Amino acid sequence: MTFNQILKDLDNRIFHPVYLLWGEEAYFIDAIVDKIMDTVLTESEKSFNQSILYGKDTNAYEINEVARRFPMMANHQLVVVKEAQDLKDFKKLESYVSDPLKSTILVFAHKYKKVDKRLKVVKNIAKNGVEFESKRVYDNKIPDWIETYVTNKNLRINQEATMLISENIGASLSKIVNELNKLIISMPDDADTITPEMVEQNIGISRDYNIFELQRAIGSRNRKKAYKIITFFGKNPKNHPAVLTITMLFNYFRKLIILKSTKETSRNAIAAAIGVAPFFVREYQNAARQYNLKSLIQIVSILREYDLKVKGMGSGSTSEGELMREMTFKILHA
Repeated sequence: MTFNQILKDLDNRIFHPVYLLWGEEAYFIDAIVDKIMDTVLTESEKSFNQSILYGKDTNAYEINEVARRFPMMANHQLVVVKEAQDLKDFKKLESYVSDPLKSTILVFAHKYKKVDKRLKVVKNIAKNGVEFESKRVYDNKIPDWIETYVTNKNLRINQEATMLISENIGASLSKIVNELNKLIISMPDDADTITPEMVEQNIGISRDYNIFELQRAIGSRNRKKAYKIITFFGKNPKNHPAVLTITMLFNYFRKLIILKSTKETSRNAIAAAIGVAPFFVREYQNAARQYNLKSLIQIVSILREYDLKVKGMGSGSTSEGELMREMTFKILHA
């Protein structure tokens, strides 16, 4: 079942006796667990019929005992096993999940780690309940995901605002949702569109001094702007750590190398090849015109060199800010 199908079933009060929610992306798992806990029982029913267990502190025997209880003055009892990836004897639940109690809803929130789908316990859950893999959303899909999330809130978001969030917060959906929700709450009542100004004011991402703008400046060989931004980063190392900046630039130039090498011609195909959203493609194409393949390979070497230097290897007494300015100079002159 998909994420949306599971939520739709819950809205229609279609419950399954056991759920195994697992995978790299914590957001989808948390969202389903929250929905189940909000939907299955009323507040008055939760006192006697809701049990929260933790993988580190429980075992298969205890889960089996709790799951086999009958609900009190309710149609269901709910048992949620959080941090189920830490459960040592998960295999021993094979017997229970082969014939789960219909009045019990047993939920395993198994984050970050994979489950072995060959195990009989997993196969039995898939047969008698819901086995859902929470897959990570790839970087190039994050902007579309942000737009969909905002649209589902009956709002709109400016493309530049989308880019600011996706490029600066990263690919963690939980972090993105947390920041978006704070921003939405703070929006004026008469506003229906999230703008770059709102992102800057409420999330703390500067429109002018962020990694995305640095990439844009370097990509267009705008020396003045690039030096201005990298100097700002040097003065604010806590918010703009050099190691993270170098990592982001490395990924940026790696994409330019792929772009130089690809034979794809359509915007969507190029976007898929380099791993960005389609509306970023033109900007990457413009940057690729500024650098030949030899220069791009040289820049990757420069980034590797300065990654070691900011980690204290061969930098002497040179400050991090000075190293970053020196690195930027070499990139722009490659």
